[in-house]
Amino acid sequence: MRIAIPRETHPGENRVPVTPETAKKLCRLGAELVIESDMGLGSGFTDDQYIEAGATVSTDREALFREADMLLRLRKPQRDEVPMMKSGCIHISYLDPFNEHDLVRALQEQGVTAISMEMIPRTTRSQKMDALSSQANLAGYVMVLQAATHLPRIFPMMMTPAGTLKPARVFVIGAGVAGLQAIATAKRLGARVTAFDTRAVVAEQVQSLGASFLEIDLGETGETSAGYATELTPEQIQKQRDAQKATIAESDVVITTAQVFGRKPPVIVTSDMVEGMQPGSVIVDMAAETGGNVEGSVANEVVNVNGVTIIGKGNLPNEVCRDASHMYANNLFNLVEDVWDKEKNLFAIDFEHDILPGCVITHGGEVTNETIKNILEGAN
Repeated sequence: MRIAIPRETHPGENRVPVTPETAKKLCRLGAELVIESDMGLGSGFTDDQYIEAGATVSTDREALFREADMLLRLRKPQRDEVPMMKSGCIHISYLDPFNEHDLVRALQEQGVTAISMEMIPRTTRSQKMDALSSQANLAGYVMVLQAATHLPRIFPMMMTPAGTLKPARVFVIGAGVAGLQAIATAKRLGARVTAFDTRAVVAEQVQSLGASFLEIDLGETGETSAGYATELTPEQIQKQRDAQKATIAESDVVITTAQVFGRKPPVIVTSDMVEGMQPGSVIVDMAAETGGNVEGSVANEVVNVNGVTIIGKGNLPNEVCRDASHMYANNLFNLVEDVWDKEKNLFAIDFEHDILPGCVITHGGEVTNETIKNILEGAN
């Protein structure tokens, strides 16, 4: 089976979907691996390292697509790349299928089997394939470093002959994978950390990291079967805002991580809350690229609002691209290995498999994922 790895073309993207280490593992499975020249340079991997791992290098991007039985990617394909894929080709990458309706239809019409890494089910067995979690882990770490860089004071308490410096106060909203890593990182740096999540069940995890959990009675809340927080009602969102207002005003750093998969995220830090913060305070909005949790945040920019710095930078794992590449490449390889038929030496699409039905979006000229299929039919 010929597996091709084209170079990522998204502006500023330095992560790669396959490292030399995972390239070697793919070759050991029996795959014929071809990479586009300079594919790994963004994360510091040379063509020679891939050649040493058993891959061959191509400078013909169009041929790479045309001849591939499988394409392993990080970013979703561009529309003009889809016609270059042969019918029956398997394409695995982030896909954003809830929003990329035209792209899903194009992949369907081309007869491509499209697998979305965002749609890997959140089960115990699939944890090693869960790219959303692996990248969110790094995003949580990066957000704290960005806040520390922009904050005009230090995080830890410091006792010196010149006086004692109090620890910075950090408030993390959302205690999912990214939020928990942000809490842990801020605590390691010596900050005093408070956190909130609509799922009261995570309070114990927050406290185990040494942070305080802000108790807010929102009524009935919970999480989906996939492990995400359920969407709040407008009344619950307002109740959350009111209860958080005092904590936000007292905080040096506020980090928001509330993302709703496939939908616009909720605004949980309003402009009046920003105005209530001390000049020099910092807010990091993880959801800025998809609409933002913070009024006044701007996607991919750092702005100053009444003396408060609001960081809306996207693609946070890209800031630590080498480790992000290692983690994503392992997620990708673990999926491929799990489905690989060693006798036939290929990636075998089997809808009886416990993971594939959730993440295969198109196959055999059809949209096979029921959730996405219903969304597309509703959009017609």
